[in-house]
Amino acid sequence: MKTCSILLFSACALAAGLLAGCSGNPSGAFQGYIEGEYVYVASPLGGALTNLAVARGDSVKAGQLLFELERGSEADGVRQAEKNLAQAGSQLDDLTKGQRPTEIASLEAQLERVKANLKLSNDELARREQLGGADVVSKEELDQARAQSKADQAQVDQFTADLETARLGGREDAISAAQAAVASQTAALDKAKWLFDQKQQFAPADAQVHDTLYRAGEWVAAGNPVVVLLPPENMKVRFFVPQEMLPRIKTGENVSVTFDGAAKGYSAMVNYISTEAEFTPPVLYNRENRAKLIFMIEAKFSPADAAELRPGQPVDVKLP
Repeated sequence: MKTCSILLFSACALAAGLLAGCSGNPSGAFQGYIEGEYVYVASPLGGALTNLAVARGDSVKAGQLLFELERGSEADGVRQAEKNLAQAGSQLDDLTKGQRPTEIASLEAQLERVKANLKLSNDELARREQLGGADVVSKEELDQARAQSKADQAQVDQFTADLETARLGGREDAISAAQAAVASQTAALDKAKWLFDQKQQFAPADAQVHDTLYRAGEWVAAGNPVVVLLPPENMKVRFFVPQEMLPRIKTGENVSVTFDGAAKGYSAMVNYISTEAEFTPPVLYNRENRAKLIFMIEAKFSPADAAELRPGQPVDVKLP
């Protein structure tokens, strides 16, 4: 009902502007009206309205809280995503830092043991080779000493390789998979935080609260506006001029705006000139009525002047 009233008022104001535009004024003054471009602030997610932080008519600053929806499930999602990221990070750390210090120390001790065994077997082999030339040691005993030396050397090589592998950590493909898991969980956490943040909406710019469309406790569907803002820079004057006046108007030029009871005149800069002509009523498409062609003009105010004006307000516009 409220929206319909606004649309009806705008239509009436537009008709009044059209009618006013058809009566040329030798003084260069034309009737118009103030137009406001509203900002409808909504959340992309639905939920119960738990906090309406502003009221109709309030002035708000950029970044000020406007409203908050219930967001318990989104908070749970953030906590779960944080735990998943911590778990993925721990798995990656475990793969990149190798085995634990105590496990590496155990391998180092075993390597020292087999190295000692190798030294002992090599010394035993050397003695038997010396005695073998004097026919004191049989050929079988010499072969056995050589076999033991080779076996001890193989154990040294094995534990050396095991120790190097333990210090390297996980395989390259396993580390890559763990890094991808961390990146995935980081993205999931960012999304969870975004969903959590969307349940709170803040003023995008300094503005006046034109209307609030819900009350605390009501359910707000996703995408439905809760607060309607009117920033000062979105205020403009709209008026209509006949075609013979167009050469006098250029974008970037200033026009003078006054209204009943105004203590001063206001300056507005022309920012838009309609590219299409309109006929003032009644619509008669003939050569004789070409003088009734009018063009819509829009001009914007400074933020300070806009704060003193109201949408729908009838004004007089004088060209320079």
